[in-house]
Amino acid sequence: MTQYAFPPGGLPEQDEDPVGTAIFTTAYAVLPACTHRDIVTSLLPDWTDTRVWILARPLSGFAETFAQYAVEIAPNGGSTRPEPNPDAQAVLFVASGTMTLTLDGQTHTLTAGGYAYIPPHSAWTIHNPADEPLQFHWVRKKYQSVPGLSRPDAFITSDLERTPTPMPNTDKWATTRFADPNDIRHDMHVNIVTFQPGGRIPFAETHIMEHGLYVLEGEADYLLNDQWVRVGPGDFMWLRAFCPQACIARGHTPFRYLLYKDVNRHPDLTL
Repeated sequence: MTQYAFPPGGLPEQDEDPVGTAIFTTAYAVLPACTHRDIVTSLLPDWTDTRVWILARPLSGFAETFAQYAVEIAPNGGSTRPEPNPDAQAVLFVASGTMTLTLDGQTHTLTAGGYAYIPPHSAWTIHNPADEPLQFHWVRKKYQSVPGLSRPDAFITSDLERTPTPMPNTDKWATTRFADPNDIRHDMHVNIVTFQPGGRIPFAETHIMEHGLYVLEGEADYLLNDQWVRVGPGDFMWLRAFCPQACIARGHTPFRYLLYKDVNRHPDLTL
């Protein structure tokens, strides 16, 4: 059964060494799983029995296009008004538990690996009907509308329903694409990238897209700007546009991460 990492919560023992591997620079950040503890969670208006780890948010001079949360809902918790900004679109990806999602009048049940794309100006609610916590990842981005271009359609799918697309000339690097990459209505993609052991990004990618990367399973050495860091399940990376990046998968299991990127739009010419 596929496992999807999520923040551990709790609190380390008092004899744990606080010196860790968290990194925050002007080009990237690394928030290891060990930093995602109870004391750094937030509560949200209009949500009941819910706590969130806010992993990324727009910051002037840094990554500026998205916010990314890890959300935990206790049994019978949820929200009838989850999104305060009508211009925001969302991707929800379930790590564990059962989600009841009502979207534009239709009810859907999502379990581990379940994926939902929610366009802006959608009416949606979320509820945990089960006796165990619901844990999911939530990516939010303000939709960039284009005259004459309609907004994307909502869709519900899952990791298990999609076949990863291999990168050219390799069987060790593939991407599970949920939105059609040729559908220019989308201004963000949230995919799952998979490297088999030994697989790699064989050059330092340097490009316009911002990234949020949440490691779902496995381990890798990841190049961020000019530094290699070892990352594993539950670690989160946040990359500014043009930050060089590369990857080498380690260990004996696949290295997989949930990847946000902004796409298909002209960059603004003013700050």
